[in-house]
Amino acid sequence: MSSAVRWEQREVPGLEDAAEIIIDQWGISHIYAESDRDALFLQGYNAASDRLWQIDLWRKRGLGLLSENFGASYVDQDRAARMFLYRGDMDAEWAAYGPNGRTYAGAFVEGVNAYVQQVLDGELPLPVEFELTGTQPDLWSAEDAVRIRSHGLTRNASSEVRRSQIACAADLEADALRSRLEPAWDPAIPEGLDPCVIPPDVLRDYQLATQGVEFVAPEGDVAGLDYDQFLRATQDNVDRIGSNNWTIAPERTSTGRPILANDPHRAHGAPSLRYIVHLNSPDMSVIGAGEPALPGISIGHNGTIAFGLTIFAVDQEDVYVYELNPENPNQYRYNGEWEDMEEATETIAVRDGGSQDVTMLYTRHGPVLQVDEENNRAFAIRTVWLEPGTSAYFGSVDYMTAQNWDEFSTAIERFSTPSENQVYADTDGNIGWIVGAMTPTRENWDGLMPVPGDGTYEWDFLDRQELPASYNPEKGWFATANEMNLPDDFDYERWRIGFEWSDPSRYQRIEEVLTENDSVTLADAMALQNDDVSMLGRRLVQLVADIELVDGADSTAQAALALLQDWDGAVEVDSAPAVVSELMLRGHLGRATVQRAAPAEAVSLIGNGSISSVLALLENPDERLGDDPEAARGEILQEAFSAAVEEAMSLLGGAPEDWQWGALHKGYFKSNMVPLLHERMVDQYNVGPISMGGASSTPRAASYNANFEVTSGASFRMVLDVGNWDASRAINAPGQSGDPLSPHYRDLAPLWAAGEYIPLVYSREAVEANAARVLELSPGQ
Repeated sequence: MSSAVRWEQREVPGLEDAAEIIIDQWGISHIYAESDRDALFLQGYNAASDRLWQIDLWRKRGLGLLSENFGASYVDQDRAARMFLYRGDMDAEWAAYGPNGRTYAGAFVEGVNAYVQQVLDGELPLPVEFELTGTQPDLWSAEDAVRIRSHGLTRNASSEVRRSQIACAADLEADALRSRLEPAWDPAIPEGLDPCVIPPDVLRDYQLATQGVEFVAPEGDVAGLDYDQFLRATQDNVDRIGSNNWTIAPERTSTGRPILANDPHRAHGAPSLRYIVHLNSPDMSVIGAGEPALPGISIGHNGTIAFGLTIFAVDQEDVYVYELNPENPNQYRYNGEWEDMEEATETIAVRDGGSQDVTMLYTRHGPVLQVDEENNRAFAIRTVWLEPGTSAYFGSVDYMTAQNWDEFSTAIERFSTPSENQVYADTDGNIGWIVGAMTPTRENWDGLMPVPGDGTYEWDFLDRQELPASYNPEKGWFATANEMNLPDDFDYERWRIGFEWSDPSRYQRIEEVLTENDSVTLADAMALQNDDVSMLGRRLVQLVADIELVDGADSTAQAALALLQDWDGAVEVDSAPAVVSELMLRGHLGRATVQRAAPAEAVSLIGNGSISSVLALLENPDERLGDDPEAARGEILQEAFSAAVEEAMSLLGGAPEDWQWGALHKGYFKSNMVPLLHERMVDQYNVGPISMGGASSTPRAASYNANFEVTSGASFRMVLDVGNWDASRAINAPGQSGDPLSPHYRDLAPLWAAGEYIPLVYSREAVEANAARVLELSPGQ
């Protein structure tokens, strides 16, 4: 190793044999241990070293322990989180993860606790966030790693509620503008459901349970919930929170080896959601990214096989409506009988305020969201996340050490949540795709609206063998991007596993590029992950090709239209037409279309609509646009274009040819600690702004908020040269560390924004050549 490498020796209580952690120049830890147990133990120890505040807060939020640390304003959130904890049989829970689940979790948690104890004993420094909040890290139990479910709830309960509101206000046909269903499907109101009885705040506890931790300045109050905004945001996330992956056979690559790529898209923050680590023992060598609070990795390779995931949109939850017993509101009608709700009472400790007792109710379907005693109704949610074996991503401990397609497929058949497209490649040149999911089936309804909880609407579960898969596909590649990718022969009318998928624009661009290139390089794969071409933008260009501006349109509008009509659809950082396109697509076009096409009673509920549905209607205008649909389309396009130009002028000024998308569109990674910080500390915790290209519809997937801040996308990217592993590349922004004073807290953000990568070194030789720091660890007392 280089003479500049820093060496440190440390005793670690709980470690069984001597071990080593080599930290490379990018902050990635390569762990070398004498057993699987010690490797997982040191993964926990190392995760706590780099991300203690993050993983401790994750645990406290998930277990409902925020009030004990931060005060009474978090009691409601704590109660909501506890509603969604796994409360079933732990033996069944552990068994669901395969032979290593319990032992890996136990070893990982022992490692976390070893580090935490050294901090509590004053042997290692307490991260500054604990000092700022006057708190301390907690010790974990192995069950903590899997019982938390609320961080994974991702499916269509909010869409069911909004669809009911629209059905009540107008009709279900109007909802097609809000949510495009695939395969083509006509939803129906379930028999026995009155959609008008669904309260607007029925998902209050669901919203509280799934949100992150929001801090406020000492003199402030935790913000109240905006239920309508929650429904809009979760609908938007169908397109904004997704992922890309692909696997390419040797005959279609320049290397003669498979290439596997994955860039999962999630909400951005500082520190990063994901953490890269390399685990080595005599029987295991895996590298890639996982969740910092969980053992193992979920995206990466083990030296023989490579794997990567995206969401496959199985509908994994339903809202239930119950008739209550007028004589006993804790009883609901089920199969003609009154059935008791289960009741759980727990005590929530409150900082500086003693404690508060809270009660949670459950039906046979799941947690009770709301009780309306006045109208003798209750509402609950059923979700697969409360079944054994559904801790989000924990199932990766079962597949990450598989050595071939058969072993990988067998492990994926036990993988439950989130429902995933898993792509695969191995050193023998094989590639594949398989779906891993616990999949409800609904015999007599489609899962698109709430249903009566009286026993007439019940789930079965799909046999895992019925889920689609492909091994060595004839075309030589397979890709997914959260689009509807059920095979043509899948019997969706029978199984009805889900109808709400992401817009296919990202996949369409990936398909276009991979189809045209029969000699893909690693550089090509990296460029595709950062590709800025918007297929939605191209469709918009076609729509405005013949647009005629209203008489008297000024030179600015004329210049902007000429730029847009001549645009190639690339939402590049310095693009002027991208400014107009994105302003139209993000609101003006949908707003104008919904105003014309939707019943007046439903307009506010639909909002800007689904851009997929809006563009489909404008491309094929029908009676929803009135007696002269084509004329109405022209008016909509003119109105949306004029509004976009006016907004661009207010934001950027100057001449249209000088506009640049990157002047608006900025990458940010923000810390939730900011409200508690002195203003001089804010820039140390936040990372950005960084001008960048892309949008939610491009493979780069740079989704942004109302202020054009990039709030979600691929903070982690990986491109693997399968078999020549040291040539593989990755990026994890803003950095590997959770310590804002560490150089690895933000060092990768500029590379990430520029579409650049770092080596994902794997061999011991390459690891040593890139070493920056070495920890020599020995068992301690």
